[in-house]
Amino acid sequence: MWIPNVVNKGDSDDSTSLRKCYPSHFLNWRYLMSKMANSSQSWFLAFPMLLLALSIQTSVARVRNENGIKSAVFLSPMFELEPGSVVDKYYYNIDFPRGHIALKSFNAEAVDEAGNPVPLQETYLHHWVILRSYQRKGVEIPKFDDHLGFHQSDLIVVGNTGICESGLKQYYGLGSETRKTDTHVPDPYGIEVGNPAEIPAGYEERWVMNVHAIDTRGAEDRLGCTECKCDLYNVTVDEHGRTLGPDYIGGLKCCYDQTQCKVRQGCKSAKRGLYMRYTVKWVDWDNSILPVRIYILDVTDRWKRLDESTGLSTKHDCRVEYQVESCAATGAPNDGCTDSKRVSLSLPTGGDVVYGVAHQHTGGIGSTLYGEDGRVICSSIPTYGEGKEAGNEAGYIVGMSTCYPQPGSVKISDGEMLVLESNYSSARRHTGVMGLFYLLVADPSPKPNNFSRAPVDMHEETTIPNSVWGLALFGIAITAVGVVAYRRRGGREDGYQSIVISGRSASTFFARVDSVAQLSPSHLLQLAPPVSLSETGYPRETTTQDSKLGRDWPLSM
Repeated sequence: MWIPNVVNKGDSDDSTSLRKCYPSHFLNWRYLMSKMANSSQSWFLAFPMLLLALSIQTSVARVRNENGIKSAVFLSPMFELEPGSVVDKYYYNIDFPRGHIALKSFNAEAVDEAGNPVPLQETYLHHWVILRSYQRKGVEIPKFDDHLGFHQSDLIVVGNTGICESGLKQYYGLGSETRKTDTHVPDPYGIEVGNPAEIPAGYEERWVMNVHAIDTRGAEDRLGCTECKCDLYNVTVDEHGRTLGPDYIGGLKCCYDQTQCKVRQGCKSAKRGLYMRYTVKWVDWDNSILPVRIYILDVTDRWKRLDESTGLSTKHDCRVEYQVESCAATGAPNDGCTDSKRVSLSLPTGGDVVYGVAHQHTGGIGSTLYGEDGRVICSSIPTYGEGKEAGNEAGYIVGMSTCYPQPGSVKISDGEMLVLESNYSSARRHTGVMGLFYLLVADPSPKPNNFSRAPVDMHEETTIPNSVWGLALFGIAITAVGVVAYRRRGGREDGYQSIVISGRSASTFFARVDSVAQLSPSHLLQLAPPVSLSETGYPRETTTQDSKLGRDWPLSM
C-alpha cells in the first residue's frame, strides 16, 4: 500500500532532528494513523482491513512454478536498528519449502517496512547465513548452554559436508555482496534436503537464519564500524564476558548483538524496523537430479596433513576472520601493495566442481582456489559499487563473480592437496576480514544426464494459514456491521431506508465468524475467493533467540 509522505506543519523539532538520520518515509505510518483518527468513521471501517493487510504481509507466501522450478518469497521476523546499533539474531523455524526437494537457489536482502531495499551505507549487512537442522517435534526453542552447546535431544545440527570442524556449517551465506552474487545450482544438479529416510523419528526438518547487521547512519567512522573496530564500539570483552587480548583490535568479538558503534550527536533515537526478504527456488526431488556436496573452505584454517609431533592429521580449525596490516606498517611500498594469505587443505571426497564463489569484505580484491598441480579450479573477483542506490553502493563489495564449469570439465581428486589464496589491498589496515570459499562438488555422472524440464508452465499458488482466513472474515464482518450502522444513520439524514439486523441474526452472524478459525482450508475456500493452497506447509510461527548463542553456534561466518 502506498502512503503519501506528508509532514504536518505542526511536526515537532524532534521529528525534524530524526529526519537527519532517518529515511524520508519515517512518518508515513504516523500520517496514516493521524488521518484515520480524525474520522472515527474511517478508522472503524479501515481498521479491520489494515489489520488484515499487516497480517498477510508476513503470513502469505506466493509460490511460482515455472518449468517445474518452484519459487517463493518470504520475510524474516522484523529486527529494529538505530544509528550505530548492531543486531546479531538467530531466527528458528523460519518459513521454508517443505518436502523432499532439491534447492536451486537462495537469495536474500535487507528491506524496510515498506519493502524498499536498504542500501549498505545505511545498514551494513555483515552476513546472513542459513542452517539446516532436525528439531524435536513440539519444541519451539531448543535448550542451549554456552558450554555444552545445543541439547542434542532437542536439536540436531545438519551441517554441510565440511571441511571446518568448528563453525561454518551453513548451507547458504553471504554478506554485502548478496544482491549481485549468483547462487543458482545448474541442472542437472541440486542440493538435496527433506529426505524422509534421513530424518530421525520424532523430529522434523527445520531451518535457522542468522542475521548480523550494523546500522551506520550517522557513524563517525563508517568503515571502522563495518570492520568492527573495538575502540569504536568501546568493547573490551566478548559476548560471553571474556576479556579480549591486546592484539585483538577488531572483528566479530567486538560487534556482537546490542553493541553500539560511535555516531555523531543527534542520531541516537531514530529507530526503524527491517526484514530479510529471501527468495527460495527448488524442484521436487527425483532420480534425474544429481546431488551436490557443500564445502566451505577458510583461508584461516590451521589444518595440517601431518602433525610433526604425532604424525597424524590435525583438525580443520577455521578461525573465520583475520587482520590485514597496512603497507606502511609492514614497510612495503604503498604503490599497489597486496596482502596475500594462503592455506593448503584437501577435500576428503572430491568429484566434479559444479559451482564456486568467494566471500570477502571491503578491501578484498579476489580469491582463487588452485589444484595440486597449480591449475586454477575457480577464481572469484569482487565488484565494487559506484553509486548510492541499493546494489550499487560506492566503496562496498556488491557482488562476487562465480564459477560454473561445464559438467565434468573441472575435477578434484579425493584427498588432493588444494591451495586457497585470499588477496586484500593493504593500502590501509583492515580488521575482521574474511577469506571463505563456497564450493559445490558432485560425484561424476556415469553417463550424460538427459535432464530436461517440461515446456514453460507458469502458475502461482498462495499459502494462507487458517488464522489469517479467520482474521480476514472477522475484518469483513466488522466492516459490514460498520457499513450497516453508517447506512442506517445516513438513512435518517438523506431519506434512504436503513437496513436492520435483528439481535438474533447479528449474534448468529458473529458466531459463524468466530468459528471460522476452526474450519479447515477446504471449508474456508467456500467462503473466500478461490485460491490454490500449497502443500509445502508454510508459513509457520518463527521463534527468535538472541545472539548469546555466539560463535559456539555453527552459523559463524
